Amino acid sequence: MKESQVIIERIRRVNENYQHLDLAVDEWLCKIKPGQSLLARVTESWDPYLREQWWPVSVAPNRLTVERPASFRYEPGQVASVLGYIGEPYRYRRTLRNVLLLAYDTPPTPLLMSVMWLLGNKVSVTLVLLGSATDYKTEHLPPEVEVIKGINGKAADHKVVLSWPNAVLTAGWADQVFAVVGQDDEMLRFRRIWSLFSELRADIPKNFLFGIFQPVQPCGVGACQACYVQTHEGLTPVCVGGPAIDLTLVKLV
Repeated sequence: MKESQVIIERIRRVNENYQHLDLAVDEWLCKIKPGQSLLARVTESWDPYLREQWWPVSVAPNRLTVERPASFRYEPGQVASVLGYIGEPYRYRRTLRNVLLLAYDTPPTPLLMSVMWLLGNKVSVTLVLLGSATDYKTEHLPPEVEVIKGINGKAADHKVVLSWPNAVLTAGWADQVFAVVGQDDEMLRFRRIWSLFSELRADIPKNFLFGIFQPVQPCGVGACQACYVQTHEGLTPVCVGGPAIDLTLVKLV
């Protein structure tokens, strides 16, 4: 990981709640892969102390595009300090045909850089939006992506029920699933995702269902221990061993 300076060249609103920042970057940052992110600071002061986590959504020669909430204010020509890369690339199988991307109570931003890479490798992509993620507008995504909005509700015992049209078919058709959830209680939501797929499939094999973790990451190198996730193999720092962790390895309870 190293620190670089990037310049915000252009700002584009892609829907009512999100904007894309086109960044002028050096050649090294253009080698970033789906699953990796940046820790950015757009001010020279230490307020705020923590850097923002920027998720790239596309890459081109000397240009990187990141998605940010529209409520954040940026200016063309603004210089940002970024630390990268954070995390490991998503571990896709070599023989992929169908991938299911799932966002639950959070925008699908960490998943979006994968889309063009998967489509370019002739992999079909389905994006399922659950909970508050159904409010995310997807008109800017490639038309080849199948977008499905979930059917959300509560059962008689007031437990959250997650589903979507043809869920059994979709889950059975997928070779791999990558899920991102709301950051305020990731473990609770990943337990719900696990329960959902346990009902949809006869079994959940290893290297099939991945959770994309987004804890606070003060250092980005695994030294501060703030982003550790408890797995059956021990503690895993998300900034080094994540963000995508096989849910069969995570201690969800």
